[in-house]
Amino acid sequence: MMHDEQFALDEKFALDEKIASNNYKVFALLSKYLNDAPDLIKKEEIEEIVQLGVTKEYAFSVILASAFGLDIVDNDDDKELFSHYFERMIHKLDVSEYNSNPYYKQIKLPTIAIGNSKLKYEAYKPYEGFVCNDIVRTEAGRQIPQIGFFDTVFQFPAVLENNRIWMTVTPNEIETMKEAINEAFGNVLTYGLGLGYYAFMVSEKEQVDRVTIVEMNEDVITLFRTYILPQFQHAHKIKIIKGDAFDYAENEMAKGNYDTVFTDLWHDVSDGLEMYLKMKAYEKLCPNTRFSYWIEQTIACYL
Repeated sequence: MMHDEQFALDEKFALDEKIASNNYKVFALLSKYLNDAPDLIKKEEIEEIVQLGVTKEYAFSVILASAFGLDIVDNDDDKELFSHYFERMIHKLDVSEYNSNPYYKQIKLPTIAIGNSKLKYEAYKPYEGFVCNDIVRTEAGRQIPQIGFFDTVFQFPAVLENNRIWMTVTPNEIETMKEAINEAFGNVLTYGLGLGYYAFMVSEKEQVDRVTIVEMNEDVITLFRTYILPQFQHAHKIKIIKGDAFDYAENEMAKGNYDTVFTDLWHDVSDGLEMYLKMKAYEKLCPNTRFSYWIEQTIACYL
């Protein structure tokens, strides 16, 4: 019996090692693709494969796997990787679904610059890949990134700092904030302003009485107050405090009697992990408050 138990443990360890290796491989391949050539897949390639009777998602997956150098026909390891990851990773998104989002319908942005910050619309090209949701973690330990694409051009609002995209309202923001928005009630505090998506969505809720925003970038605050906040139907609920989020958390948060606190200070996991852990430590100051964090599910994969 002891021999059988040890054999089972050895098998599990080997499987865990393989899954961890596959997780790393998929992340590395996707990182290079998204950073270097997110628009490598073309409409003509998709249409050619779709004629064989498969979906655009499957066609996208096959082309991407080929671009990664995977042989999903004759190589068993590559076939297994494709089956476990790609079929749950690639998603064709519906432009009309996002254009009907309340923020997209209500808020119209000019192209304007203040200081080093510029407010404008950016766009995804047809079949351009992008992160569209939090990483999905399976029971087996696989970590599956969520990659979306549209089959037409999709425009989204953005703030650029020094000509680098810094803040956006894309499908990724919309999907990864849904839970935090649904949970918000009462007196709400949010760290990080961005384009005001979270503040707008929670201010629309009857269960939310007021929304306090802590933001340290004066240019972003000016852009928001001048061009975005006047379009809010419930602008009277909004209060903006210029200041450092961590200073406010340490010295002021407990005084505010907040029911809900949402933190969105980072661009992605690379700059967010340290800030996430730092902000989590302040939860003890408000034991009766509900805390949530942008892309927390994805950050958890790196802890």
